[in-house]
Amino acid sequence: MQFLSVSRRRTDAFPPEAFTTELVGGEGTRVKELYAAGVVRQIWARGDGAGGAAILWEAADEAEARAAVESLPLFKAGMLEIVVFLPLKPYGGFGPAK
Repeated sequence: MQFLSVSRRRTDAFPPEAFTTELVGGEGTRVKELYAAGVVRQIWARGDGAGGAAILWEAADEAEARAAVESLPLFKAGMLEIVVFLPLKPYGGFGPAK
């Protein structure tokens, strides 16, 4: 199954200096690990200035996808908020006409 998450950095609760190079670098490393494992299918940085990302996840079920999200260092630190998390299903418009 695929899932889409949209996150934002919690800049309302954490000052810019809290997003250290070490923490943000660890986030990048974890995303690369998840990508190599086939769990992260695609990732986009948000272009609206909110920080965070939109991520397309591949997982057996929602619990597995959420566990992957929860493994991100910024999420563990409470510095990342998931604003949207939804399961995706195939678009029926490409199937045979009924």
